[in-house]
Amino acid sequence: MKKNIVLAALLLLSAGYAQAQKKAAAAKPVTAYVNPLLGTATLWDPKDLGFVPTHRSWGAEVFPGSSVPNAMVQLTPVSQFHSGSGYQYEDTVIYGFAHTSKGHWNLANIPLMPATGSNFTADDYKSGFSHKNETAHPGYYQVYLPRYGVNAELTSTLRCAFHKYTFKPGASIKLIADLSMANERIRTWDIKKEGDNVLTGFQQGGEKMYFYAVANHKIIKVDSLKTAGTSPQPTGRRGGGPTGPKVMPVVNFADGSNTLELKIGFSFVSVKNAKENLEKEMLSKSFAQVRNEANQTWTNLLGKLQVTGGTEKQKGLFYSCLYRSFLWPALRSDINGDFIDAEGKVQNKGFNYYTDPSIWDDYRNKDVLLGMLSPKVMNDVIQSLVDKGKIKGFMPTFFHGDHASAIVAGSYLRGLKGYDVKGAYDLMLKNATVEGTRKYVDEYNTKGYIAEDVVEHPVVNTVRKAAVTKTLEYAYDDYATALLAKELGDTKNYDMLMKRTSNYKNVFNPATGFMQGRVADGSWVKNFDPNYVYYEYMYRESNAWQQTFFAPHDPKGLISLFGSKAAAEKKLDDMFTTPYDGHEADNMSGFIGNYCQGNQPDHSTIFYYYFVDKQPKAQVLLDSVMNNYYDMGKDKLAYAGMDDAGEMSAWFVFNAMGFYTFSPADPSYIVSVPLFDKVTLKLGTTPTTIIKKGKGRKITSINWTDKKVNGYFITDADLKKGKTLTITTQ
Repeated sequence: MKKNIVLAALLLLSAGYAQAQKKAAAAKPVTAYVNPLLGTATLWDPKDLGFVPTHRSWGAEVFPGSSVPNAMVQLTPVSQFHSGSGYQYEDTVIYGFAHTSKGHWNLANIPLMPATGSNFTADDYKSGFSHKNETAHPGYYQVYLPRYGVNAELTSTLRCAFHKYTFKPGASIKLIADLSMANERIRTWDIKKEGDNVLTGFQQGGEKMYFYAVANHKIIKVDSLKTAGTSPQPTGRRGGGPTGPKVMPVVNFADGSNTLELKIGFSFVSVKNAKENLEKEMLSKSFAQVRNEANQTWTNLLGKLQVTGGTEKQKGLFYSCLYRSFLWPALRSDINGDFIDAEGKVQNKGFNYYTDPSIWDDYRNKDVLLGMLSPKVMNDVIQSLVDKGKIKGFMPTFFHGDHASAIVAGSYLRGLKGYDVKGAYDLMLKNATVEGTRKYVDEYNTKGYIAEDVVEHPVVNTVRKAAVTKTLEYAYDDYATALLAKELGDTKNYDMLMKRTSNYKNVFNPATGFMQGRVADGSWVKNFDPNYVYYEYMYRESNAWQQTFFAPHDPKGLISLFGSKAAAEKKLDDMFTTPYDGHEADNMSGFIGNYCQGNQPDHSTIFYYYFVDKQPKAQVLLDSVMNNYYDMGKDKLAYAGMDDAGEMSAWFVFNAMGFYTFSPADPSYIVSVPLFDKVTLKLGTTPTTIIKKGKGRKITSINWTDKKVNGYFITDADLKKGKTLTITTQ
């Protein structure tokens, strides 16, 4: 009897504990799931990479520091200059804390480093650090610097940075400002003391960034250290000459408390605006207050998507990827509305001015997510593109292609119209018809394809036209522009553009079953090897496998090129089972056969299984990617490849929710099996709910609250109506 009583008591305790654990998990704030260090590690294992590396491969190239969504300031540690984001997890030293970061070997502006004593030089001032004494959360970063005995804490607002450095008692307090360094070439810089506790100045690389800093300690003086040798250095008011030694400012502070607090306002317009930004955003606030406000800002944004079910790992990946999707584009307008336009003039036009999106990458998904959760930001991003386009004559692009067309058309058709729509369309149409942003326009428009150069022995890094990729991408960009032409009633240009959307078929070789390069006389590129990857010959950062399944505007038409669904299915099977040939190529890693999750070109390929009536095959692959390609490497902190300003992250977010931007220019999504049992999207006054029924990978039905969905696509309009979408599987 006693044993039964004890057993019953234990069971009750166990049940109570389990219930308490569930409540604790339910109460866990969304920001607690975010790990800003995810993506900072690099892949080294050939099994993960797909090749034997001869040097450091490209990781996700993301930063772990403090930022709020789409801010001017990204306050982050620099573990090596001239690297992707400025920080690599495998590094063991820190050079300072910079204030801008994207992840494309640029920015890392105005690096500052706390120091003490005199045992450092302009050549040697870095400190070691340990990940055991490092923490990162949304809007907060901390690390201990043993060389100087300093605990560094960082937080930030849209346009300001807050540095809090705790020194050992009695230590002399100094600040190194290595303004000749960044991730890009610095042309000039300046720093000076104003009054008792103010520092002002600027650093000019690709952009000119001004700062106004207020310290809680009196500033004694600003010294300068010089490097021992001579080397090319930036020329500036306080910089060295073109071949002189590097000059490095060191700020000396008066004794006082052992905590140095530095509040810094930034501007790309002037020191005066930087001061105003600081006064209105941060100056009167404590470190704890700024940190809490940053965390709340992230809570408000990330909380628009709520997930139930799934594992703690899956939730961690989901919210970390969601967080990572909202760090770029970056704000360039000051709090008074001023910004520097593409001509270098100060403007104030009533909208927030942003950097360009990473257009070639994130038009595929991230910009749709940005418009979905931050529509005001997306409207202003597009208006910023239009503003630049009107000055330069063409809609901007990034890296390759002409995909601002898909961003604008997709946003407009999803209801975002808070920008100069007619101005955007005129630029899109000009891009499509006049040589400028697009290259080889006349050839594409007359031949229906871009002819590749004849190259006898091309290698991975051969740079020519990337003719196949351009032909495929221009066909889709034509489709995107045509969609907007139709909406605006431009029938003539709609018809012209729609005729060109089938140009992708002109580079499909039925004899090989691949998208293949053609030369000027119409013949196919010889000595063709579909497994060989090129940086910019025939294909852009890809091989024939990765480019063959790209016609998101016409997937059924593409499938028909193979002669039958069975033949197309076999081609897909072969793609995912034919081993990658092991060539080392920058920006390509993380393979399943020849499918490359670590780069963007084939990120919609898996879904072509839907169009050969094999949706479950697609789900097997989607699950494999989500479960294995976002926490790779020995520390489980590596992506399969570059995040590219949020594209890789947004891919995970959409697929984890159970719908994806297969054709981002269209206001619709292809449905898959969610990772979670329930997803709640707060997109309007009434939340939309996605429910997963069953544990299988085969979708047997898709139903809105009031209607059955025929096929696998749902519309953006339905997604925003506050209904319930039930995805039933077996």
